[in-house]
Amino acid sequence: MCCREAIRACGLAIRSVHRLDPESTAERLADAERAIRRAQQVLSPHSALAAAGFLHDAEKEYAEAHLTSALIGGGRVPASQDLGVSVAAWLNGLAEAASELRRHLLDRLRAGEVTRAEGLLEAMEEVYDLLVTVEYPDALTGGLRRSTDALRAVLERSRSDVTATVVQRSLLASFEERLGRSASSAIL
Repeated sequence: MCCREAIRACGLAIRSVHRLDPESTAERLADAERAIRRAQQVLSPHSALAAAGFLHDAEKEYAEAHLTSALIGGGRVPASQDLGVSVAAWLNGLAEAASELRRHLLDRLRAGEVTRAEGLLEAMEEVYDLLVTVEYPDALTGGLRRSTDALRAVLERSRSDVTATVVQRSLLASFEERLGRSASSAIL
């Protein structure tokens, strides 16, 4: 029950991040933290249940929500110890958070904020570059290789979208410059 509550609160927090609503984000992250701590407390004497995956999934979502908020907001990226989650959950949450940047990147492109979108793409690339250096078995990393491969696909699509937008803007500027010159020449 606590793990489900944490996952739900994290999803709401991530939506609040994308809506640029820091108050709601903070409230949802606080809700998630209470649920995570309760789950950790309840499961601590039961190692078999704690290792069943429920807690890992909730911790991963909790890390993802915090990391998404930090990456989009430009804040300090919290470490696994700061969040009180396992390193495997943190790494997988980081991969998911970098994938979440795509949504924000597309929102910024639609708003005409190409420079901001390029910054988000750069952050995605930095996360990917970090994650590909983690060379431990999936049993230890909680399936990080799969998450990193998924991030690579998201990164490539995002790079394509940013590149297309930059090229389109350049062409448009070139057309406007030529049309402006020829219109000026016709007037003179």
